[in-house]
Amino acid sequence: MVIGVPKEIKDQERRVSCTPAAVNQFVHEGHTVYVETNAGLESGFTDEDYKEAGAEVLDNAADVWAKADMIYKVKEPIESEYQYFREDLIIYTYLHLAADAPLTKEMVDKKVVGIAFETVQVGRALPLLKPMSEVAGRMAVQEGAKFLTKPQGGKGVLLQGVPGVAPAHVVVLGAGVVGTAATRIAVGMGARVTVLDVNIDRLGEIGDIFLDKIETLYSNNFNIANVVKDADLVVSTILIPGHKAPQLISEDMIKTMEPGSVIVDVAIDQGGSTDLTAGRPTTHTDPVFVEHGVVHYAVANIPGAVPKTATQALSNATTRYGVAIAKLGWKEACKRYPELVPGVNTAEGFVTYQPVAEDLGYDYKDLAELL
Repeated sequence: MVIGVPKEIKDQERRVSCTPAAVNQFVHEGHTVYVETNAGLESGFTDEDYKEAGAEVLDNAADVWAKADMIYKVKEPIESEYQYFREDLIIYTYLHLAADAPLTKEMVDKKVVGIAFETVQVGRALPLLKPMSEVAGRMAVQEGAKFLTKPQGGKGVLLQGVPGVAPAHVVVLGAGVVGTAATRIAVGMGARVTVLDVNIDRLGEIGDIFLDKIETLYSNNFNIANVVKDADLVVSTILIPGHKAPQLISEDMIKTMEPGSVIVDVAIDQGGSTDLTAGRPTTHTDPVFVEHGVVHYAVANIPGAVPKTATQALSNATTRYGVAIAKLGWKEACKRYPELVPGVNTAEGFVTYQPVAEDLGYDYKDLAELL
């Protein structure tokens, strides 16, 4: 199979999907890899590194897309890349289709096979989403702490406080991978931390991890409203795999927050989890907006800011399945690795992942009918 690795063109997206080590794995299995020039530069990999690993470096994206049987990316294609879509092209990347109706329509109309990292599922785990969730959770608190400072528009609060002065109150909505990572950093920085989730067992587990250093609350509208009002920093990490994120933080709740407080919406990739960030992603170039005096951070590719770390973590997780798809073809790979089945969001002109079909109003096609 021919693998294409284009340079990411989403604003300030500095990651690359495929490291030279991953290229070497593909080439060792007998596949051809085309990498767009400078695709890995921001992640610390030169064109020469890719050539030494066995890739051919091409000067422009159009050639990479045209030659490839499978495009191996980091972020969902943006509008300028739709022109490259064609029937039976495999796109293996983060897609977040439930929050992107135009992209879904293009992929369905042009019969692209879309395999989404974020919906590959083993039991309840999302192994290809997890490494970036770890990065995003850690960075959410780091970024939140920055925007709490007065020069960045915040209220002027130091997260850990000082002797005689109370630390900041950090509220983490969701106790999954992102929430746990955010909690780890917030606790490590000395903040007062409250974690909310609907899964009581998970709250027990995270309580055991952090002992008496955090407070836990059952997540319902009443409790969310009470803790948000008192929060200096809210990190919202709500995830329902494949679906648009629910808006659990209402505008009325935000109005109760003290001016200069900060909300970091890590769920923005799936559409946003607050009334004010929903459908309003920001970028690393212009990361925040202010509404009702509250600073909202809604960057849709948070890990793109730390590409040297994030690229290696992502490639470590995704290359295994990329090699399987290249070796077997996507249909046989799904039969061999059933966890890939929920990863296939579109194929042969159909939406083949039920949450996307439900959220965007498509007829759902069971992938088993196409295999």
